[in-house]
Amino acid sequence: MYSLKEKFRDIFESSTFWGDIIIHLLDWMHDALLYCPKTIGTMIRWFGKIVGYSDGRTTSGTVEGINNKLKLISPLLSLSEYSE
Repeated sequence: MYSLKEKFRDIFESSTFWGDIIIHLLDWMHDALLYCPKTIGTMIRWFGKIVGYSDGRTTSGTVEGINNKLKLISPLLSLSEYSE
């Protein structure tokens, strides 16, 4: 499993052309199908978005981080409304 994880990471670290990424990713998915079939199913559904990462190398990580902070803060804000 570790080698599969490293190979997946290397696909995006070493390739910049989306055509190469598609070929390498399909090979990786074939190799990983035996170990994680549900993950491969998810990757098939989101294949276009996964490959699209190669265009600008942008993720939604910043937005996800902000949403996570808001989830942590919102209970504190609602408690302060009732304490007055």
